[in-house]
Amino acid sequence: MSEQVLNQFRSDKKLREDCVEIYESMGMDLNTAFRMFMERTRMERGLPFPAKLPQNKMTKTEAKRVIDEIRSEAKDFPEMSLDEINEEINAVRSKK
Repeated sequence: MSEQVLNQFRSDKKLREDCVEIYESMGMDLNTAFRMFMERTRMERGLPFPAKLPQNKMTKTEAKRVIDEIRSEAKDFPEMSLDEINEEINAVRSKK
């Protein structure tokens, strides 16, 4: 067996927990999954999956159109005071 090295990095706790759950359901631990990722990276000589930026970017014109649509839909809603908003929030919270 070749010389072993320790690989350490930081990740989001929830991301790690989600990944551990997925890999355990597949019958492997996180370390095995990472070794598989590294082996596949070596085989592919790059990332073992496509890494592309999404094509659909929103332009300023499209964003303005969406904002205008939302404003148009919201104009039919009655104005509420801060006290009324807080009363609604408290009512919903008390139902839980």
